[in-house]
Amino acid sequence: MSAKIKIIPFGGVRENGKNMYAVDVNGGIYILDCGLKYPENELLGIDVVIPDWDYLRENKDRIVAVFLTHGHADAIGALPYFLSEFNVPVFGSEMTVALAKISVGNEPKVKDYDDFHVIDEKTEIDFGDVVVSFFATTHSIPESLGIVLKTDEGQIVYTGDFKFDQTAKTGYQTDYARLGAIGQAGVLALLSDSANAENPKMNASEQELAEAIEETFHYRDGRIVVACVASNILRIQQVFDAAVKTGRKVCLTGQDLEKIVHTAMDLGKLSFDDDLLITPEQVEALDPTETVILQTGKMGEPIKALQRMANKQEKQLNIQPGDLVYIVTTPSHAMDTTVAQTRDMIYRAGGEVKAISDELNSSGHAYKRDLQLMMNLMKPQYLIPIQGEYRLLNAHAQAALELGMPADHIFILAKGDVLTYADGQMSLGDGIDVSDTMIDGIGVGDIGNIVLRDRKVLADDGIFIAVVTIDRKKKQIVAAPKITSRGFVYVKANKDLMQESSDIICKTVQNNLDNKEFDWGHLKQDVREHLSHYLFDQTHRRPVILPVIMEVNQHHRRTGKSKPAKTNQPETKPAAKGHQPKGQKSEKAKPADQKPAEHTKSKPHRRRRRNNHAPATDKQD
Repeated sequence: MSAKIKIIPFGGVRENGKNMYAVDVNGGIYILDCGLKYPENELLGIDVVIPDWDYLRENKDRIVAVFLTHGHADAIGALPYFLSEFNVPVFGSEMTVALAKISVGNEPKVKDYDDFHVIDEKTEIDFGDVVVSFFATTHSIPESLGIVLKTDEGQIVYTGDFKFDQTAKTGYQTDYARLGAIGQAGVLALLSDSANAENPKMNASEQELAEAIEETFHYRDGRIVVACVASNILRIQQVFDAAVKTGRKVCLTGQDLEKIVHTAMDLGKLSFDDDLLITPEQVEALDPTETVILQTGKMGEPIKALQRMANKQEKQLNIQPGDLVYIVTTPSHAMDTTVAQTRDMIYRAGGEVKAISDELNSSGHAYKRDLQLMMNLMKPQYLIPIQGEYRLLNAHAQAALELGMPADHIFILAKGDVLTYADGQMSLGDGIDVSDTMIDGIGVGDIGNIVLRDRKVLADDGIFIAVVTIDRKKKQIVAAPKITSRGFVYVKANKDLMQESSDIICKTVQNNLDNKEFDWGHLKQDVREHLSHYLFDQTHRRPVILPVIMEVNQHHRRTGKSKPAKTNQPETKPAAKGHQPKGQKSEKAKPADQKPAEHTKSKPHRRRRRNNHAPATDKQD
């Protein structure tokens, strides 16, 4: 009986990062990687973005396991959130599992999770319908692996992040013989890294990159601030080696980096002398020519940390005149604008900026010819470019066409597409809904498109608040509108605009009060619409308009007799200015959106008051 196979991307296609792919074989779901991505500029206030798992929640009993290719955030970053909902085993290499444990340990809900399984390139796991095996690849982190799912219909191969480097050291080397053997056994579908597919030039070898770092350290006078991704173990080792050869000490910034460095050292993936590392307090005592500050930032992302250093916002270590900021990680193309802004900040602070990518092609991902070599070794029937924006996936597809692969055997997928193999044919079936889940502070998924839209509008055009008090029973406005604006216009310089806005509010509110079918929702929407049209006509801006309608009822009849105040007790002070008719009782404030039938009279007070009535509780969205 032939196997029915479905391949579903939950992230990692038409975007940078957030790699997560599900392969469904005869009802069993195998998860390949579980990563996050760092937000782009328009995601205001969002910390990170992870995949949406609604489909997996509905099929949680069918999930077999999670298989990880390497320890970077784009492959393991979403694991803490995933494991808080799905109690399934996780497989990865020793280094990958160690980093995954650090990530999971920071999440209180899953800090006690312990179903990790360490595998290597020689491991083979038989799940019945599927046999899972692995192969060694070259990347910027040791023990990076590709994954093979062997089915009755052929093998499904997921490369993970990879490149080919003939000078790679032990722990980073690609097993070319294993790749050839996988290809000889027959590959049904190849899910292949596309992050560097546009680049036609060969990547610099890691030996060349190490020499470039050492040369920069040797000829630079003054402090060097090295910006690097925390989990880029290979680059950190090169920085340590260059520091030793040039007589410098290294200061690590942040607890995340320290955990990763010490974990890698304990596993033998990093080697250095104990006296190499110094504390931030010791930096000031050393000559600037003897120090290196290794900055990785929160969650291993260094660019925002550099901005804080340039703006003097760090507690101890900030950019000083004469510092060199050396960026040894190649940021994604989506970060180009942010990196340019960061460079500007550093120069304003008196520092200089140098990026290793300015001189060498330092990517940790396969360029065009590497991708073609992988396809020639694997000889897949179908190619599924992954890990990159659409133009990168398309560049990968073009590289496959140059090798003679039929166009209808190449699938550029979107999130939620379901690629189905049945009866000897691969085709796109009905997709599923897959969106992004945004993490803001401790909130997971509670920020959606509506909130982001409001944040964007607030950032662009500000907010316009109009407060008005009405007496619905008498059908009149009790107090003139009070208008407050933030981030929209300078109120004192726009008195005519504010006065006209007040008149529009009064007119709109009065029209609604005169309407027999009075409705709170309609009133507020009416105010918004009239104000929005007027403000746009006058300013060509669309601020967030927040009408706050308050209600007060001033002339309810007395519901009981009040006791006279004691003669030896002073009369209560008035709550507001103005005189109230003798014996008249105050009503408690009522929310403006409360239905008329729900308005109740307050109990009579037990001593006389001479005051006006406080307005009802404000009603707002």
